[in-house]
Formats: sequence, C-alpha cells, structure tokens
Amino acid sequence: MAGADGTPDAAHVQTGAGRFSAQDRSARIAEIRPIGARVGNRNQLLVKITTEDGLIGWGESGMSSREGSVAATIDHFSEFLLGQDSRQIGRIWQECYRGQYFEGGRVLTAAISAIDIALHDLLGKRLGVPVYQLLGGRQRDVVPNFATTMATSIEGLVHEARILVDAGWDCIRTYPSSFDGETVFDPRATLAKTAEELIAVREEIGPNVHLGVDLHHRYSVPEIAYLCDLLPAGTLNFLEEPIRCETPEAYETLRGMTRIPFAVGEEFASKWQAAPYLERGLTQYMRIDVCNVGGFTEAMKIAGWSERHYIDLMPHNPLGPVCTAATVHLGAAVPNFSWAETRQSPVEDLGFHDPDIFPVQVEMEGPVYRVHDAPGLGVEVNEDVIAQQTVTHMEGPHLRRPDGSVTNW
Repeated sequence: MAGADGTPDAAHVQTGAGRFSAQDRSARIAEIRPIGARVGNRNQLLVKITTEDGLIGWGESGMSSREGSVAATIDHFSEFLLGQDSRQIGRIWQECYRGQYFEGGRVLTAAISAIDIALHDLLGKRLGVPVYQLLGGRQRDVVPNFATTMATSIEGLVHEARILVDAGWDCIRTYPSSFDGETVFDPRATLAKTAEELIAVREEIGPNVHLGVDLHHRYSVPEIAYLCDLLPAGTLNFLEEPIRCETPEAYETLRGMTRIPFAVGEEFASKWQAAPYLERGLTQYMRIDVCNVGGFTEAMKIAGWSERHYIDLMPHNPLGPVCTAATVHLGAAVPNFSWAETRQSPVEDLGFHDPDIFPVQVEMEGPVYRVHDAPGLGVEVNEDVIAQQTVTHMEGPHLRRPDGSVTNW
C-alpha cells in the first residue's frame, strides 16, 4: 500500500519475499545461528532462529560428522532469509532448495531440515500450539520406539534382548557383533556369525516381538541373499539398509531374492530419492530422518506418498532432543507409523539427551514417547551450558577389507 507520493505506507513494508503490516513485523527473521556442540559421544548441530520480537525456534541437522559443511550452508541461506516472514515455511523451503543452480543433495537438505524444524517450532510457539497441530493434528497419544542391542557377543545380544522384552519393548534391532569398531572388515566372513546371532536372539524373545538388524549398507546383493538363506523363516521382521541406496535397481534385484521386509530411507535427502523405493515396492518400512530429508515440510509429503503404498514410517532418530521431539511430532501427526528409533533404552544411553543442556525435552515412558501439548517442539536449550561444549572433529570408521580396499562404514 502506497502513500500519496507513491512511497510505501509506513504500515507496510516489502522485504524480498514478503509484505508485512506493522503488526506482523515481529515475525520477521532477525538471526539464524548454527550452534555446534559435543553432546555425549557425538557432535550435534543445532540451529537457533530468532525473530524480531525475540521469539526463538530450535532445529537440528542430522548429517553427523560433516557438521561444518552444513553450518556453512546455513550461513549461506541466512544471507537471503534475514528479514523474511518466519511463518512462510513452505515458501522458505522452496527458496532454499531452488535458490541455487545445483539443487538438492544431502548437505543442502540437512541445512534446510534444521531451518524448517526451527521455523515450525517458532510458529507453534507463536500460535501457542504443539507442532503436530500444524501438521494436521494428533493421531496417536504415544509414539512407540524400537531399541537397539549393542553387545559384541551372542551371549550379550541375547541378554540385552531379554532385558528389553522384560521391560515391555515389542520391537528390537540388533547390530551384528562383527561391527566392533575395528578398521578391517570382511563382509563375507561375518555372514554365518550374524545369522547365528539373529537365530539365538529370536529363540530368546519368541515369535511375538519384532526383530530387525541394521546392516549399515555394508554388504553386496549376493552377500545379503546368502545371509537371508541362512535364516529360518520368521527369524527377522526387517533388514535395515542392507546395501547402499544409490541404485534402486540393486534393491529390486535383492527384493526378488528374499521375502524378508526391508527398512530403507535414512540416507534419503528428498521425496525424489524416496520415489522409486515407494513406487517399486523396494522398502516395506520408510526410514526417513526428519533432520536430513528436508524437515517437516518434506517428511509429510513422503509420509503421504508412503501411505498410498501401505508403507509405515520407521524414522531414523540417532541424534539429540530436538531431533527426537521433531520425530515424535511427525509420528503423532501421520496415520502410517510403526516405530521410531531411539537411543535411550534400558540397554543403551549415549548421552545425547543431556538434561543439563536440554532441561526441557520429550520424556520417554517405558518403550514410548508420550505426545505432549507444549507449544512448538517442547524443547528448551540451556545456551550457557551448550556454549561450553567444544566440538571435536569426528570421523566414522574408515574401513578396509583384508585385501586393503576401502569398504563402507
């Protein structure tokens, strides 16, 4: 709206992407700040977005060990996001994704994820409602989780599985004990032992508890096919990330070689990457990570697409309280949901949810997170404490085979 001389009316301003009335200026983005911190045994990359009225929203990026690249991207995005209306979440997502010639990729979408989650946190706080209300409302009162056994022997895996079953968990994931942190890894040499471990755990927990194994995409198609042949029918409910996901055709081949369901998607950076796995029936559980795939904006699109194909979400969630809260809100708002990953259980707590740093966070009750009614994500960050945490360089194991060649971590 212009005055008599054609200049903008004082009650309205135009800033890049948005028109603001005087009463709306408080929602403009004043600062976007990536914050890296060592929490437990892993770095976390948070993003703090502050609006002109001092309201704060928190987000988290999920690209562990490459936090510096994501933080630099967030700084790039800040150049054109400052001054924009923090409520225009979908539009901001599109500008971040399309605003450079080379769209997409995991670094960009990890940065977009953190910003998108923080903007949802801000909007929920501004409106006085939990984030799940922004996503269509709550569809469940609790969000169930699966727990992970981390022992490095058959006896240890069986013991931890029994502890979880006795504590009420109905879904357990194991890591093969051969994933022991050594620098040399021979995929073929581990298959028989992994099969023996899985059979032993199944015998311990009985037929009514779901059992999966995370293979961390360390294997080839024939290696996984052989592993599946070693397992009696009914041993596993899902194989998680058995091979790398760049080539859907490889999963298509593997899908024809075993009846065991797949749980794939934690590395997906967009709905486009998820598309062939949904359209061709190449995964039976969708393992998207809300902190990597593009935040709530992209995760909800994938959730709807998954529902069309009768595929439940099984979100990846190995990070801190911000990621956990985002995962819980996502799980509360979608109809097609199985379990979320948690790294808090009677047999595992890696310190990612340090209460000194995160004095208010989503609380676990047995094997579930209860969906709360606090505005936004429902997470508070003690900035004085987190400022004292020093980020240390983190590298995943750089594995090699016995012949010296490089293989996946």
